[in-house]
Amino acid sequence: MTIDQKYIDQFINVTSKAAIASYHLVGGKDKIAADKAAVDSMRNELNHLDIKGKIVIGEGELDEAPMLYIGEKVGKGTGPEIDIAVDPLEGTNFAAHNLPGALSVIAISEKSNLFHAPETYMEKISAKVSEKGIVDLDYSTKENIFNLCEYLNKKPENITACVMDRPRHKKIISELNNLGVKIKLITDGDVSGALLVTDNKYGVDIFLGIGGGPEGVLAASALDSYNCTFQGRFLFNSEKDKERAYKMGITNLTKKYELNEIVMGDSIFCATGITSGDLVSGIKVENNVFISETLVTHKSSGKKKIIKKVTNR
Repeated sequence: MTIDQKYIDQFINVTSKAAIASYHLVGGKDKIAADKAAVDSMRNELNHLDIKGKIVIGEGELDEAPMLYIGEKVGKGTGPEIDIAVDPLEGTNFAAHNLPGALSVIAISEKSNLFHAPETYMEKISAKVSEKGIVDLDYSTKENIFNLCEYLNKKPENITACVMDRPRHKKIISELNNLGVKIKLITDGDVSGALLVTDNKYGVDIFLGIGGGPEGVLAASALDSYNCTFQGRFLFNSEKDKERAYKMGITNLTKKYELNEIVMGDSIFCATGITSGDLVSGIKVENNVFISETLVTHKSSGKKKIIKKVTNR
């Protein structure tokens, strides 16, 4: 089964409208308000679609922000049954402080084909590698870099690794420095961080570290169209997190998930820029219209493209 291409434009519209709604609050120092604007817009647009949609990955629990909550039904209740993962405002701090890289993100699949990820942390790795066994969560940082060097025919000093700038990554950063690897540190936005391996123009060979589980699933849905490697392993730091995972059907709490276990079958991924970043440009206002850029992928058609959209004010 494939997802009809007509839904590509419809979901570009969903993320574009959410990005515009949040854009009005960019630089306002209020990440909750910026997130709520994106959430409200996204919910409204989803409810206009001829779909039987179900939110399987919501947002907001960790940030105590407004949510499109897990299990929420969206759409008109007619048409295909689809699972939806959302991050209406990826990079809330970026938007609040007018920093590069804020996005509005959505991924969809047919019913039961998108992993139901709990709102917890995930150890993850992505690379522009199509073969198995080159990079792996079970390998040391050194082994992953050496394998990647051999695979890409590069020296360590010509490899660039993207890592979130967090205290929890001190060891990884130290190991990368010892190997002479270039490091691209990001302060937020680990959906876009994981996607920087998809194209040589971004200059990133590997993304690794610990970030949000839901963001890992969103990134995986795009990486699936690029023939990249992605692995994720959830980290449960409390009994409450473990209990939530069990309720979602996760019985093996230490399992390493491959890409095809996270996203099965066909999928559509859309990420619209709110503020300009590595992946896409942010919202621009020209001649009384909004101009947005959306990175869109559609697995079955092979579509991987940045789409510009003009929306009237």
